[in-house]
Amino acid sequence: MSAAYDIVVVGAGPGGYVAAIRAAQLGLRAAVVEREHLGGVCLNWGCIPTKALLRSAEVLRLMRHAADFGLSADNVSYDLARVVERSRAVAAQLQAGVRHLLRKNRVDVVEGHGRLAGPGRVAVERPGTPDRILEGRHVILATGARPRVLPGLEPDGVRIWTYREAMVPRSMPKSLLVIGSGAIGVEFASFYRALGAEVTVVEVLDRILPQEDEEISAAARKAFERQGIRIVTSASVGRLDQDGPGIVATIRGGPGETRVHAERAIVAVGVTPNVEKLGLEGTRVKLERGHVVVDRWLATNEPGVYAIGDLTQPPWLAHKASHEAVICVEKIAGVPHVAPLDPKRVPACTYTHPQVASVGYTERAAREAGREIRVGRFPFVGNGKAIALGDTDGLVKTVLEARTGELLGAHLIGPEVTELVQGYATAMAGESTDAELAHTVFPHPTLSEAMHESVLGAHGRALHV
Repeated sequence: MSAAYDIVVVGAGPGGYVAAIRAAQLGLRAAVVEREHLGGVCLNWGCIPTKALLRSAEVLRLMRHAADFGLSADNVSYDLARVVERSRAVAAQLQAGVRHLLRKNRVDVVEGHGRLAGPGRVAVERPGTPDRILEGRHVILATGARPRVLPGLEPDGVRIWTYREAMVPRSMPKSLLVIGSGAIGVEFASFYRALGAEVTVVEVLDRILPQEDEEISAAARKAFERQGIRIVTSASVGRLDQDGPGIVATIRGGPGETRVHAERAIVAVGVTPNVEKLGLEGTRVKLERGHVVVDRWLATNEPGVYAIGDLTQPPWLAHKASHEAVICVEKIAGVPHVAPLDPKRVPACTYTHPQVASVGYTERAAREAGREIRVGRFPFVGNGKAIALGDTDGLVKTVLEARTGELLGAHLIGPEVTELVQGYATAMAGESTDAELAHTVFPHPTLSEAMHESVLGAHGRALHV
């Protein structure tokens, strides 16, 4: 069987399904090929269900501190099965929503594994059936990535978990080892610690959340350690061995080797792009460190073939994939005034307690780029709304170009900063300077006032600290 389309998208994650919908909106005939779940890893096994789990942990934490708010909540506990069930229900609801959106926009959904089968052709493989050939003038690869596996740390799904097993535990482990301290690692550390597990985080670099500003990383470490999370940096896990019902880890770093015993381990050491069996052999598609090389319009070296999302260069974030999808399709369709993505303007969010968020240059990166900068800071302990919420741990840090006032970066740790960071992202997109931000009226009382005070602080004008 064969069918002809303007655009064929391989992969229906946050990049793929958005690409197909935008193509349909522009009057192009589109199909999306998906071998597993609509919505991809993010919706089904990543961004969304983990936030549902973390919300349960947040509510539990608040209930345990009810007395601080003049309330009474005795014998607070949780039902792990129902916590997991709610998380899966949230993912299922959104997956159904994606299917509805594709149907509403008349996008053909083709189930199976898609691979390039010559110029303008995608073969869709399904066990027990002949390949279906889709003909497309343009093919967008959006197959995402999977957890990176290191020798000696191979997940077995029982004692050694990836994020998938970590999201659907059958019982709460008394102890947990988290290998890797990026967003995924520390989010799981935060969730399991809130539910009572003894948690150890091991990071090979000298600080946790290594992609974040150093000052924010240090503040996060202090906050996590106050919660009882043990953090070991500048160390690596050489191997994981079975230890009765659990595991024992050999940790190398510092003066020598140490051994950590835990019931379960989560391996969160990055991702590997899904480039296998895509039919890239014999094409001009170039790989660099396993990722597909694209130009600023997401085009590969192979005519008519594009790639978006985790398959390409970092940052590997769902919202970056969705934005790339729109750019790619609009450029194909000839929409005027399409702007390429600036990776420095992609915000990043980590949903721990406290939350962490950032956009743009870190202080160190700005200095290393030769920029003369001003840095403003404002602690949430000086913010009225944070005090009313009973959540004052953290700060807002703003990096500005000294001469022009250009907003170079913003780095936040504290209550709801994953919502606040979009204000800075919007300001960057509009090329606002410190002058515009200083003259913006921020509502009171809100957490956002800390953003205003941080900008003022860069000029020694902060009012409440």
